[in-house]
Amino acid sequence: MVTEPNNWGRFGPDDQRGTLNLLTPATVLAALASAATGQVISLAMPIRGATSSAAPTTVPHLRGRPLPQHFMSVDGGDYAAGTRPVGAGLRLADDAVIVTHHGTTTHMDALCHMWSGEELYNGHPAARVRSYGATRCGIETVGGVVARAVLFDVPRHLGLDHLPVDFRVSAGLLREIHDDVRPGDVAVVRTGWPLVWDSSPEEYWSGQPGLSAGAGRWLASRDVAVVASDNAAIGGLNARQLADEGLEDDLHMILLWRHGVHLAEMLWLEELGAACAGRAGGDFVFVAAPLRIEGGTGSPINPLAIL
Repeated sequence: MVTEPNNWGRFGPDDQRGTLNLLTPATVLAALASAATGQVISLAMPIRGATSSAAPTTVPHLRGRPLPQHFMSVDGGDYAAGTRPVGAGLRLADDAVIVTHHGTTTHMDALCHMWSGEELYNGHPAARVRSYGATRCGIETVGGVVARAVLFDVPRHLGLDHLPVDFRVSAGLLREIHDDVRPGDVAVVRTGWPLVWDSSPEEYWSGQPGLSAGAGRWLASRDVAVVASDNAAIGGLNARQLADEGLEDDLHMILLWRHGVHLAEMLWLEELGAACAGRAGGDFVFVAAPLRIEGGTGSPINPLAIL
């Protein structure tokens, strides 16, 4: 049983959505007022998969994770080789995509993704996570997220292109960048780390900057609905692609497990950062919807920022 401050029981003994419960119709309607120009920016990395090329390796990903696969079950070459058309003059192309999203593409973590001991978030039995999926706190409980969001563009604030590999963002630095964080907000944290990939995958794999435990606790205390970042784990990683913090200070334990705050990882925030630079207010509308994978520990997403 978790002992430090948490949201277990806050939204009822059967709750599986955590702070997404704060996104009431009134909160969503208020969030829509954050849009001023109507500009829409995708915050997703591309999914490049091909069974016969190196395309998947050209997108930032954690080392050793199964990369996306994208292949055509029917294509133009099949018709050239004699495949019968669907109907008179009618042809189609059909494809299939396999994505193991954790560590390989822009995605959202479900509350069943990580836990400690024998209980998931809110005390749900961990034994409910089965080989066919989680019967509690799966990604299908998220639905859609429409919320006010604030961008913490940490490297731009510090005059850097990207944060150093061992940099941990403190609560004080977040507060310095944007102190107006409201219940139900999405906190979007830019580290700039994906920029490292093009110059050196080895440097990208040498570790990653991220939030400190104190920053995670500060965001949880502000009742955010989601924490999103362009790094791979919200918190920092070492060269073994693991967190150095113990269980008490692990960002997934603080946010996902104790407070029921969903996480969105591996976003692409460069266009958003440029668009928000010098923009009054600094808030915008965040929209994301995971696939309804029953019992899924996460899902690929294409988050949108509406300015």
